[in-house]
Amino acid sequence: MPVVVVESPAKAKTINKYLGSDYTVLASYGHVRDLPSKDGSVDPEQGFEMQWEVAPESKKHVKAIADALKDDPTLILATDPDREGEAISWHLQEALTSRKAIKAGTQVSRVVFNAITKSAVTEAMKAPRQVDMELVEAYLARRALDYLVGFSLSPVLWRKLPGAKSAGRVQSVALRIIVDREMEIEAFRPREYWSVRAMLDTPRGQSFEARLTHLRGKKLDRYDLKTAAEASLAVQAVSSRALSVTDVEAKPTARNPAPPFMTSTLQQEASRKFGMGARQTMSAAQRLYEAGHITYMRTDGIDMAPEAVHAARDAIAARYGKDYVPSSPRMYKNKAKNAQEAHECIRPTDMSKGPGDLRLSEDDQRKLYELIWKRTIASQMEAARLERTTVTVAAADGQVELRATGQVVLFDGFLKVYEEGRDDAEDEDDRRLPQIAKGDAVKPSARAYAAEWGKITGQPPASGAMAEHEAALMSGDGAVIGQQHFTQAPPRYTEATLVKRMEELGIGRPSTYASILDTIQARGYVRKDKNRLIPEDIGRLVTAFLVNYFRTYVEYDFTADLENQLDEVSAGDRAYKDVLQAFWRDFSAALAETEELRITEVLDKINEVLEPHLFPARADGGDPRACPVCGNGRLSMRTARSGGAFIGCSNYPECRYTRPFGPPNPDAEDGTGIGPDGKMLGVDPDTSQPVTLRDGRFGPYVQLGDATEDNPKPKRASLPKGWAADAMDIEKALKLLSLPRLVGAHPEDGAPVEAAIGRFGPYVSYKAKEAAKPLYANLPEVDEVWTIGMNRAVELLAAKAAGGRGRGAAAAPLKELGEHPDGGPVQVMPGRYGPYVKWDKVNATLPKDVAPEAVTLEQALELIAEKAAKGGKGKAKKPAAKAKAKAPAKAKGKSAKG
Repeated sequence: MPVVVVESPAKAKTINKYLGSDYTVLASYGHVRDLPSKDGSVDPEQGFEMQWEVAPESKKHVKAIADALKDDPTLILATDPDREGEAISWHLQEALTSRKAIKAGTQVSRVVFNAITKSAVTEAMKAPRQVDMELVEAYLARRALDYLVGFSLSPVLWRKLPGAKSAGRVQSVALRIIVDREMEIEAFRPREYWSVRAMLDTPRGQSFEARLTHLRGKKLDRYDLKTAAEASLAVQAVSSRALSVTDVEAKPTARNPAPPFMTSTLQQEASRKFGMGARQTMSAAQRLYEAGHITYMRTDGIDMAPEAVHAARDAIAARYGKDYVPSSPRMYKNKAKNAQEAHECIRPTDMSKGPGDLRLSEDDQRKLYELIWKRTIASQMEAARLERTTVTVAAADGQVELRATGQVVLFDGFLKVYEEGRDDAEDEDDRRLPQIAKGDAVKPSARAYAAEWGKITGQPPASGAMAEHEAALMSGDGAVIGQQHFTQAPPRYTEATLVKRMEELGIGRPSTYASILDTIQARGYVRKDKNRLIPEDIGRLVTAFLVNYFRTYVEYDFTADLENQLDEVSAGDRAYKDVLQAFWRDFSAALAETEELRITEVLDKINEVLEPHLFPARADGGDPRACPVCGNGRLSMRTARSGGAFIGCSNYPECRYTRPFGPPNPDAEDGTGIGPDGKMLGVDPDTSQPVTLRDGRFGPYVQLGDATEDNPKPKRASLPKGWAADAMDIEKALKLLSLPRLVGAHPEDGAPVEAAIGRFGPYVSYKAKEAAKPLYANLPEVDEVWTIGMNRAVELLAAKAAGGRGRGAAAAPLKELGEHPDGGPVQVMPGRYGPYVKWDKVNATLPKDVAPEAVTLEQALELIAEKAAKGGKGKAKKPAAKAKAKAPAKAKGKSAKG
């Protein structure tokens, strides 16, 4: 029987079902060979000769394929239809040839299919070809470049920049994008401006809102009303005049649907709509592909096969009616620069199967399939027809003019199924306007803004004279309002917006985005907080080092041009060794220039480069690098053994002044940090005492009032883990200072149950009347301190009491994976040292590069089997000892990398 090889066992099982007993279908479990992690695996002096080795865990898979070829010397390589898949096929062919499993008479062919369906697989088997060496050479060039950068540049970082880890060719550029944005945010200074809007009544008693666009005959630009005084005059000008409608303009418009998904847009939309990371998205998509539900998920292409277009149109007509089917199919043109690697879009393999027609047990797969199905169906639907209306309102003397805009959906079209998410708020005003005619007299609506005023100020509207409260002004009749605004700093990147930015710059390719994002987070260069990517100190230092000493190689244009050269290699327009030679000639020269650098030189240079950022000019004209404590020391950046950075005084250890790495806090009196009296956050309304943010021996904390003779120890509260000092405000500070919070009286004896935050995190406590000591139970989330009710508190305390001897209540699983073959649930659990998978008494720690939400039952069974086989503390007791039996191994290589 001919031997067919694919990457994963799940894929092999599905394809074997389609091909039947006439074929032997085996899995390679991803890549079978790679460059050894040691110096010399790529030798520039020998024509960039590459030394490959079969991974130990892959040897058994290669042997299984070699053994199968003894019965039938026909090998069909059916790995994924992209550059990486072509490389896997080439590696397999080379590895099998080296062990003489492929002989002179062995027939070797390559087949590709964009979807794992019976028709796609059987059609592919009719069109075999040879391994595409141009795609393979593009892979070889990329792999050699990544190796040369990583194994040449990383040692330089280790020696010259304490605490730094490794550096990657594309990862370093992605890190620079994040760091550059952070520095933009820190350098940003908000600019004040005001807007004026009015709630107006029509003659028919309906209300609508209009904004002031012209004042004293001049069109208002964004910053024309700079102060509250100017806004107050504008409010008076509007409220004191008779107004009428001078123009009503209605324009029909149409909105067309977004194209079907390719890899990058799928990652962006899954992040926007579900908060899914790139790795999580690709893992779920991989399983949908292997199950035959969607087409191949690593693609630059947005075109759709003709038969799929017709199937989509049929599904639209059947589900929504013929009115939603356009007269002709929509055609989308591929954006990929290299058409040879531009596969079909990501779409369902069967358009008639909606989200409710598939029984998908995993939530990620279910949500992602629904997203892909809706986007694909919508892409072939009729456009949405809208009517855009603009109403102009003015005073007879021409001194003021206001404008209102609204939008009415006349026919929903594709919007019935799907609307694309956005990263930024839309400028369009899509509110519906009431019936309005030119010449209508309109007047300010005194009743309409009461709710709006309360929403803005938190207080009921004032009556009588002009009212002013915080960030809003209101006319005497309460109908015209002026509101203060400040320009906003650019937002930090999310995974979605970073992928979009990299795509715009031409950096990386669809199959690399997930691994790039994983790598910079795994190295500790970037952390993700509330879905935003924030550079750590060491990430900023690495970027500063690379920008100063290897600037060319972290330039956006250079990296994008190198990607284009790799595309030219895959298209057969450039020799891959020429690309390597040109790169290595200049890169090795840059490396040589850093050989004699001393650590102090590097730190001095980074201080110099970052000086405008770390030590901005002071308002009083003083030396921004003068130590605020000893007066004669100089401030400079220092690195800690942990890899972090801070600003310290040159007179250490005599002067121990330090402040966090980054620009000084502009709210501090001396302009150099939080300062001796802390940063003022506001005033406690109950006590009228100031609330300040301070930096102490054990980190930042908030304090109520000042230390006095009568109150030597004012109330303080440390910031809990995960709360950034630069994000603290008066509301958060008062919440912390209000702790402990009384949850209520315990139902058994009436003793108080309290919630608070302690040294080891959030908890609830209760001291029974007969007990010698209080009972404490940890809470999983800080926010629960302010929301937990009595039922849950009693449940946690009871579970803690039942555990005895200080053992806490059982944590809730992060994910339920299913039943173990020997019985019992398999779960992903949170742990003190990271997430792990649990079955019976076996606890197996998750690898750092595996996200808890992406773990499959198959992967978990292998981890459990490995842990049980090792024995020791986590060893399962009989009869659960069957866990030592061989469990299904997880797919490696691409399917694991996403």
